[in-house]
Amino acid sequence: MSTTQSERLRELLEPLVSSQGLDLEEIAVDTVGRKRVLRVVVDSDTGADLDLIADVSRALSAKLDETDAMGSAEYTLEVGTPGAERPLTEHRHYVRATGRLVRFQLAEGGELVARILAADDEGLDLEVPGVKGRKATARRLAFDDIARARVQVEFNRKDDASDKNNKKEEEA
Repeated sequence: MSTTQSERLRELLEPLVSSQGLDLEEIAVDTVGRKRVLRVVVDSDTGADLDLIADVSRALSAKLDETDAMGSAEYTLEVGTPGAERPLTEHRHYVRATGRLVRFQLAEGGELVARILAADDEGLDLEVPGVKGRKATARRLAFDDIARARVQVEFNRKDDASDKNNKKEEEA
């Protein structure tokens, strides 16, 4: 997809997405065999439920139908949210990932896995998990020190509040 087409699509679609209270995160046109697929990724600070995604999809489809932004060839429109292990590239992504475990590639080289506790304009307050029974440690990481960051999927996260509630229920 040419930069010109990408910019035109963003200019066309972003106001519609914003009017629904969402951020337009990504636009991609892929060719799969003979078919083209327009993928639109949206998100917000509070997330997006299926009903909202459906509303946005209908609005985008109608707008695309009344313009020639995709040309005359057939295409499929897919609207969704970022995946579970999404890369963090904007300040708002870090804010939304507060409380999540993130793998950081550091600008100086090396890697760090830590939980985001807070995000401000300069960087992040992190909790670095302890190793082999050691306590977690606090760390400050400036945005300039981050080369790449990606949210990690956690299948067995220990949540202190839910653990305490489960123990109380078991004792009762």
